[in-house]
Amino acid sequence: MEEFDPIKYKKMVKEHQENDKPLDWFDTIYKIANGDYKKVFWADLEPNPYLLDWIESHPIKKQKSTAIVVGCGVGDDAEALSRFGFDVTAFDIAPTAIELCKKRYPNSKVNYLVANLFEYNNSWFQNFDLVYECNTIQVLPGAYRTKARSSISNLVKKDGYVLVSCRSREKNRQKDDIPLPLDKNEIDQFVLSDGLKEISFLAYDDEQVPAVPHFFAVYKRVL
Repeated sequence: MEEFDPIKYKKMVKEHQENDKPLDWFDTIYKIANGDYKKVFWADLEPNPYLLDWIESHPIKKQKSTAIVVGCGVGDDAEALSRFGFDVTAFDIAPTAIELCKKRYPNSKVNYLVANLFEYNNSWFQNFDLVYECNTIQVLPGAYRTKARSSISNLVKKDGYVLVSCRSREKNRQKDDIPLPLDKNEIDQFVLSDGLKEISFLAYDDEQVPAVPHFFAVYKRVL
């Protein structure tokens, strides 16, 4: 099995985007890992600390609260939400990612599923108390980003929360980056276009060298 090559990765993503097949390459990344979740290059192998901090500080006081994780990867965030007592659905478009999750967590309570963000089951519409999105939008091009944001927003029920974690950039900068980070105007569309209310917003730099800027935003459906 070939090793991960960042130059080949970006070329592959760009080619799929140019051919209007921006979802067809995801499974390749997990197949390169050859059954070893530790070799998935974008996996942190631990829950997002900002997700953990928010859940600890803002417990959702409701029996059988439901959560869904968009593009769950190898499962760290989904398992964390499950430990907090949520009934968790976690999905990824990559079948190999879901296989890795089930292998990594054979006794998990999480419902891991292969699903497409743009074609999910109608029963998911506005059906979750918490929706967690991390770094999905940034790997999509053009109109797919708008469509993804809308699909994510449509998962949350009234009085539920959407938590969004992503890389960030200044407006009109890094336009050719793959993945393409979100600027403030783009992430604000969760409020301006999707009818959510902003509860909190954090812009921060991670601890990498050099540091990479990020956003962590929390929204609530009030209607």
